[in-house]
This record gives sequence, C-alpha cells and structure tokens, in this order.
Amino acid sequence: MNKKIVYEKLSDPSITVVRGIKAAAVGCGLKNKKDDLALVYSESAATAAGVFTRNLVQAAPVKLCREVIGAPVQAVVVNSGNANACTGEEGMENARKMAELAAAPLGLSPEQVLVCSTGVIGQQLPMEQISEGIAGAVQSLSGEAEAGHRAAGAILTTDKVTKEVAYRGYYRGEPFHLAGMAKGSGMICPDMATMLAFLYTDLKVSRPLLQRLLQEAVERSFNLITVDGDMSTNDTVLLLACGAAPIGELEEESELCRVFAEMLGEACRELAYRIVSDGEGVTKVITLTLQGASDTDAAKVLARSVLNSPLVKTAFYGEDANWGRILAALGYAGVAFDPDKVDIFIGPLQVAAKGEAVAFSENEARLILQEKEIAVRVDLHDGPSSVTAWGTDLSHDYVSINSHYRS
Repeated sequence: MNKKIVYEKLSDPSITVVRGIKAAAVGCGLKNKKDDLALVYSESAATAAGVFTRNLVQAAPVKLCREVIGAPVQAVVVNSGNANACTGEEGMENARKMAELAAAPLGLSPEQVLVCSTGVIGQQLPMEQISEGIAGAVQSLSGEAEAGHRAAGAILTTDKVTKEVAYRGYYRGEPFHLAGMAKGSGMICPDMATMLAFLYTDLKVSRPLLQRLLQEAVERSFNLITVDGDMSTNDTVLLLACGAAPIGELEEESELCRVFAEMLGEACRELAYRIVSDGEGVTKVITLTLQGASDTDAAKVLARSVLNSPLVKTAFYGEDANWGRILAALGYAGVAFDPDKVDIFIGPLQVAAKGEAVAFSENEARLILQEKEIAVRVDLHDGPSSVTAWGTDLSHDYVSINSHYRS
C-alpha cells in the first residue's frame, strides 16, 4: 500500500467518528424496547448513494428514497418495529411526513431527509408516536460515540446484537473516516435482504463515483449473504459523503480512491458477515468459496443455490457431512457445468472428487462441523471465476422465531 495512505480499524466503532455526523435514538413504543427510532444528522450537505431491494413489492420508504436520493442529504430517520410496507398511499404520505417532521426543526427541506423502516409488513405507522419520537431525537442529537451506538441499537428487530464498524485513514497527514451500522437477522437473501445499512464518510465524493463504489462493494458483500432465501420489501444500503475532511474531492482512479474502495469493501463485508452470524436461530455460519466457474454471475447463482438449500442447511445443523446435497443443489441451479469435474471440501477435508465420493474420516468431519464457523470450498474446474458467499444452517429456533413474529 502507498505509504502516504494508511488506515486502521477503530476499536470503538460509531458512526459519530465521522466528522460532522451526529446521532440520536429514542423509544416510540413501536416495539417492547427502549429505542426504536434513530436519527442521523450531517452538519453539512452530503452526497448520497443508495442500493435498494430488487423485490417488486417495495415499502413506502424505499420508494421515497429512490425519488430523492440524487439531491444533497443531511439527515436519515429510521424506525424499527413497523416496515411501512404494503400500506398504500397512506403509507407513502406517512413516509413523506417522517421526512417533513425531521426536516422542519433542522432547517432542512424534506428532500434532504432519507427515510427507512423495518419490521412487520402491512401495518400503518402510528404517526403520533413517530412525531413525538422524531421531535425528541432532534433534541437529543449528539456527536458522542454513545449516540452512535444507541442509534445502531434502535434500528434492530429480531437481531441479538448491534452491528457497527469504523475506520480512520490518513492522507498526506490528514485524517478521514468511514463508519457504518447495519441491522438484519431474518428474511436475508442475496440481492439485498431484510437489512438496513448506513455508511458515512467525511471524504468529498461525486455522486456518480460514490454510487459506483457502493454498488461494487454491495455486490461483493450484502448481495452474497443468505439466511433463509427470503428477499425483503425494505432492504436499503445508504452511503453518505459529507466532505468535512480537508482533503479535497476524491478523484477516480487515484490511489486515495483505491484505498477508500478497499476500506468500503472491508466495511460492507464485515457488516454482511455480522448479519449472517446473527441470523435467526443460527448455530452455524457457512463461508462458501465457489471457484472454477465459467463467470462471476454463474458462480453467484451456484453459491446461492447451495446456501439456500434447506437440505444443505439442515445437514450442517445436524453436523452431517452429506456432500451429496451440495452437489445436488449445484445441479438444479440452472447453470451448466460438468458434474464429473467437481471437487468439494468441508474445512480442509476433501469429501468428493470429480463428482464422486472419496474416503474421509467421519469423525474428522464431525469435529469440523461442530464449529460455529465452517469453510466450504467447491471447485467446478470449469473456468477462471470465483466468489465467496456466506450462509447459515436452519434450526428449530428459526421456525419458532418466525412462527410467532407478530406476537
């Protein structure tokens, strides 16, 4: 790496480490917890980039964000406990009202506020509670680290832990930052998931470049995770660049741009991995490296087929090295390859070669499968492309959690 540009991962990650970023969290009574509404405010107008769910059924806040994402942004307001999805025109009006309620006391126009929601589908937002919550959040805005941590907690639904990451870099002696927070635990599948992620940097970046960098990072992180194969109505990843660092505008193809892209990729992958490891009912995290594919798109489809297979998931839950389920899931993915060339490894242990069984120790396999984190490698020997994707097992607890989600 260029000696003039170094960066470090911060041990106390909070979005408020980014210069000019303040945060707040309050409880509106949407869920049985203290905080369920977060507000993040940038003291200066920020360039915004966004990636959203590809589900045809899209929540009102997703539609609103798509409408206004090109304008300079200074605030993001997020509620948990209610998705504001499948709520018709009233839902759209409520999303717009949330932007207005945040904008007015901050001296902004509603177009400078992005809105996100997560939670139960098909219920109207209790706007009186939301209104009181936003007013309280505006009054509570702070640049302290704890404010960022509370905001990260307020956006959670069935998550058990917060998901935060932060970096500090140095360019020509000047510091710059990248920080993010995310939520997600169930309804998680590639092409976005029931997840929200918010990333902030104090670099100055043009919107076209910011959008390209975010899209590239998402394709190698959030779009390569799955817990249950379900794609949500509310998935959103936002990246805001407020330009508070005294460095000047990020130039495409520059060394600083390369380093920032590396930081962004690391941040997204870590947040994505934390979503998978915090998945509903998860006892195993599967890191699948699929190599030797004809092209990257083929590799993604094949990896998704394996990680979404209920039979593969339950085999890992049962700690059973049933590699035939992996090969079968590859075979029905709709991608052409030669099954007679496929090698499969669970951890360092090869369990199949050229599409057939090989002798291996069942005891050694069981020891590998008893770990929380399990590496799986599939080599198709069919081309130069590879991807690494992350998935989970499927447990009894997942069924219990989702059979009582609204109760």
